[in-house]
Amino acid sequence: MSNSREKDESLRSREVTEGPERAPHRAMFRAMGFDDDDLSSPMVGVANPAADITPCNVHLDDVADSAIEGVDSAGGMPIEFGTITISDAISMGTEGMKASLISREVIADSVELVAFGERMDALVTVAGCDKNLPGMMMAAVRTDLPSVFLYGGSILPGEHEGREVTVQNVFEGVGAVAHGDMTEEELVELEHDACPGAGSCGGMFTANTMASISETIGLAPLGSASPPAESDERYEVAERAGELVLDAVENDRKPSDILSRKSFENAIAVQVAMGGSTNAVLHLLALAAEAGIDLEIEDFDEISRRTPKIVNLQPGGSRVMQDLHEIGGVPTVLRRLLDSGHLHGDAMTVTGRTIEEELDHLGVTDDVGADVDFIRPADDPFHEEGAIKILTGNLAPDGAVLKVTGDDTFHHTGPARVFENEEDAMQYVQEGHIESGDVLAIRNEGPRGGPGMREMLGVTAAVVGQGHEDDVALLTDGRFSGATRGPMVGHVAPEARDGGPIAVLEDGDEMTVDIPNRRLEVALSDEELARRLDDWEPGEAPYSSGVLAKYGASFGSAANGAVTNPSAKRD
Repeated sequence: MSNSREKDESLRSREVTEGPERAPHRAMFRAMGFDDDDLSSPMVGVANPAADITPCNVHLDDVADSAIEGVDSAGGMPIEFGTITISDAISMGTEGMKASLISREVIADSVELVAFGERMDALVTVAGCDKNLPGMMMAAVRTDLPSVFLYGGSILPGEHEGREVTVQNVFEGVGAVAHGDMTEEELVELEHDACPGAGSCGGMFTANTMASISETIGLAPLGSASPPAESDERYEVAERAGELVLDAVENDRKPSDILSRKSFENAIAVQVAMGGSTNAVLHLLALAAEAGIDLEIEDFDEISRRTPKIVNLQPGGSRVMQDLHEIGGVPTVLRRLLDSGHLHGDAMTVTGRTIEEELDHLGVTDDVGADVDFIRPADDPFHEEGAIKILTGNLAPDGAVLKVTGDDTFHHTGPARVFENEEDAMQYVQEGHIESGDVLAIRNEGPRGGPGMREMLGVTAAVVGQGHEDDVALLTDGRFSGATRGPMVGHVAPEARDGGPIAVLEDGDEMTVDIPNRRLEVALSDEELARRLDDWEPGEAPYSSGVLAKYGASFGSAANGAVTNPSAKRD
């Protein structure tokens, strides 16, 4: 008995569904309920990292189900499969946070493997928590199959004492308790109110930054980033993603047909205009490396210098993604940037239309109402320059990353307080030793040195929570959460493990963080730095076996996205 209709000869799933020699393969599919019509249709993988370990992902089975319905109704054969996730918020401040960036690589590797091994024709990649998003997009780029990226949506804000709150407020509350500005009972009340349901953290933190970028870069349809996780609109977006991937298959529209240098410049422009997470620097560099597109860390600073900051959400402001959704979502921001000449309107999107054509097709305007105070026109921005700054100097020869959430003219000089890891720094802060003027320097937390480049929202939030947002700076070869605010400089490269100058800092060295001039300096002569580095020797790798040792040895520099793919640009 043959299939009821012939399968398109261009589909690689024919390798496992067509011909008498594939009868055993078809028998396996039939055991799962697939019929002849399914087997003659494009095979669409729905990669789903649903899990009960984070609110970001706890609802993704329902989101994936809607995508599956869309694939099925459009004539595809949906096949769901799973992959991992790590809860950044729950692992934050623990040794477990070292798994976070590694999970980006494992997600990309696992989705690539399943799509390759099962000869799939297309992908819908679903994502919730922070590293899901770049991991899924990296997998789509590697496989170069027709793909649609699908975000799970963000959590609604909690309400506490008449104001909107998120988990950022809880982290900062820990510092406030240590400083005596909040009682433990008040912190517990805040804890109960901050996270009212499913979805990714609600501010312009890493997940929402990367979701906004997924639209801008062309891998997700416009308007798909902002609908809340537990809304009917989120499930409508998911169903449309399933339908759209069949259109991409029919037109053989792949990531390599969509992504370009212009796509990445647009993504950076949106990141800096919206005050997005510093982590997007790392992830965009990694995506560009996977796509074979030349992108340098200096490009972020160049684009930020010419792009105004026009959106003010948490952590710099008080509003969240839900507020942006109510005025049209990311397309409203894109319209303002396009009309003011800050976007490439001819960059392609997953629909087959350019970003300008798609905005026109959707009828997007920049009319948000006179009472909206968290988005401004490009000619009357919150800041003339974007929020991301790339600092260089004798302490960061290969660059370091800072997000401006306050004063963009910040210039700070003070003595270094050097810590060998995050735990030591957190203890110092919580015990009340921090003084106005300090520059906290945390090393051995880079991609290889950690390994895994831990985010340090616990430390940065404790500093801010103790009232030191403007008079204490912090630098590290690790990373920060998208919820971090204040003069916090991360991604210092080269990292300490690779013999970067941060490895030889000493307590009391005079440090300077100079945002206007983009400098990160230690007051040491070249000769003194060279002498210290000559005397320096790396210690033993922190892990000698298991997944942390494997990926720790594979990571490239943060200045190039901390990629592990051996064919991508690494150093």
